[in-house]
Amino acid sequence: MTNANHPTRALFDEVMVPTYNPATIIPVRGEGSRVWDQDEREYVDFAGGIAVSALGHCHPALVGALNEQANKIWHLSNVMTNEPALKLAKQLVDSTFADKVFFANSGGEANEACLKLARRYAFDKFGEKKNKIIAFKQGFHGRTFFTVTVGGQPKYSDGFGPKPGAITHIPYNDLETFKATIDDETCAVMIEPLQGEGGIIPPDAEFIQQVRDLCTQHNALLIFDEVQTGMGRTGELYAYMGLGVTPDILSTAKSLGGGIPIAAMLTTNEVAEHFQPGTHGSTYGGNPLVCAVANKVVELVNTPQVLSGVKAREQWMREGLNQINEKHHIFTEVRGKGLLLGAALKPEYQGRSREFLMAGIECGVMVLVAGPDVIRFAPSLIIPREDIEEGLARFEQAVAKVMDA
Repeated sequence: MTNANHPTRALFDEVMVPTYNPATIIPVRGEGSRVWDQDEREYVDFAGGIAVSALGHCHPALVGALNEQANKIWHLSNVMTNEPALKLAKQLVDSTFADKVFFANSGGEANEACLKLARRYAFDKFGEKKNKIIAFKQGFHGRTFFTVTVGGQPKYSDGFGPKPGAITHIPYNDLETFKATIDDETCAVMIEPLQGEGGIIPPDAEFIQQVRDLCTQHNALLIFDEVQTGMGRTGELYAYMGLGVTPDILSTAKSLGGGIPIAAMLTTNEVAEHFQPGTHGSTYGGNPLVCAVANKVVELVNTPQVLSGVKAREQWMREGLNQINEKHHIFTEVRGKGLLLGAALKPEYQGRSREFLMAGIECGVMVLVAGPDVIRFAPSLIIPREDIEEGLARFEQAVAKVMDA
């Protein structure tokens, strides 16, 4: 039983702003792809802290990097630079299309930087009329007022007063509408190279290539939101590498820190020069403590062994989910790439994805949702096969529980 001195779930309702409705359990310990709650009940983690825990819980190399840096220096602010930030920026530049890096604390902050930079670039080069941003319905780019407005889900942005303007939302993968929308007043197009919160929707090959080509034609910057898809999640270091399409600006967060809050905006020299001292900033961005951990994450993830292992694990997950579906007939398809997968519910189960999540917790497995109709899986990139098999066995129990309800 829960220790009487431990905080309980009831305390959340008493002291926390009600922006979340967390499960009744409170995890207190994790190791690899397993988590234990206050009652020492074990769970297989297929959620990864929403695609954050790229190397599982308490990976020894990350714990070592954290402890080593904790005994050196924690924080400096950007009045001066620090060694871990410089090393991390160099790793990211050497591994991607980018020439320059800006560090922030969260995906929303990285995307805010992307959007501000795109607007400033267009203003400096083409004047104030070139300010339009194209984004996609059911997209998600963060919770700042700018990013939540660019995200294509009004339920997250309505009710807060006048929204930032000159933003147009169109359907994902709708090439004809995109062609009709982009023009010479478009300053940027922001897109997820695999739509996450909107239902794990992959881009059509022709669509994403045409988006790139039309951005170039209209002198619009292409921004890839790789907050969820980046750092090995799709089996490439970044998803753009598997699409054959290179953005002008890219945001990365989540898996970059392996559980430590960090984000980055990556871009080219030509674009980066339109941010000068004072135009943007972050007190904590590039913090030496978090950068030390992120350096180790990049070092471990950006290897053939881990990246090819993601693709192998995708197949293990797909095979297991398909076997569950052959027996219970609840999914229309399993889609996504790498270890960002979505099981789309059949019409008779639509609107019930959270029921599967909660039943999963009862059965000892943590999963996610991607909207009301899709169950999302984003486990550790190095989850052992035996944990996949055990987690899927528990998930099948959860499926049966929902079906019997």
